[in-house]
Amino acid sequence: MPDPVPICIPTPHRLDLVGDEWPGTRRPVVFAHGGGQTRHSWGATAARLAEGGHRTLVYDQRGHGDSGWHPDGRYGFEDFAADVPSVVGHVGEPVVWVGASLGGMAGLLAAGTTDISALILVDITHRPSADGVGRILEFMRADLDDGFASLEAAADAVAAYQPHRTNRSDPEGLRKNLRQGDDGRWRWHWDPRFMAERGPTADAERYERLERALGALSCPILLVRGRLSDLVTEEEVAAFREVAPHADVVDVSGAAHMVAGDRNDVFTAAVIDWLADLDL
Repeated sequence: MPDPVPICIPTPHRLDLVGDEWPGTRRPVVFAHGGGQTRHSWGATAARLAEGGHRTLVYDQRGHGDSGWHPDGRYGFEDFAADVPSVVGHVGEPVVWVGASLGGMAGLLAAGTTDISALILVDITHRPSADGVGRILEFMRADLDDGFASLEAAADAVAAYQPHRTNRSDPEGLRKNLRQGDDGRWRWHWDPRFMAERGPTADAERYERLERALGALSCPILLVRGRLSDLVTEEEVAAFREVAPHADVVDVSGAAHMVAGDRNDVFTAAVIDWLADLDL
């Protein structure tokens, strides 16, 4: 299989999106990571899809990884969704959109007006659990300013946040998700202003828009949920089914919110099997 090709996608919003793309002749699949992550979180799954013949694209969302930081700090759900047409336009044909958390919300908001032929939501619904959201925000804010003295210290923080994982995160593997400042400390590879618009009041209105967007969709939808997730519990799944009764739902045992990272083999198999069932 050929190596991915680096790409840079310009947008009308004063920033460029950086990504990697594998060639293929089957339906293109775009992967959009969650908040605070980078395109590298999809590496193994994207490669498997590419091996199966899919044209596959992973990219860093605005303010994350190697992509541009918005000059005015525009990082609302709707702002990430505004970048989706540029990504789909780069592909130039209908895509399957695979989005984890923030990436799923961006795809959900854009799917009704963009050439998205199928939508895979990874541990996110139109109304995620408030307790789960709070725990994620607490983790993301904990070392926002001071960062970490070493990669090992960052790995310690991840291990404390994900106690269900039996294998500790490889400090070197975290290097792609961190950037080292002039002071020698390591900070997460995203714009700190991303956190400015996060909170119950700001997000409540956005969840209303997400619910309307979900209810209007007729394209195939798959929700892949981590069975240990505190963001998408059984209660959120039931509410999701009410709004999108035609959607399919898969539980991944042994996985929490970071489904692809917790059980990548099971997650990837679920995506491949679902696409095969749809003949995509």
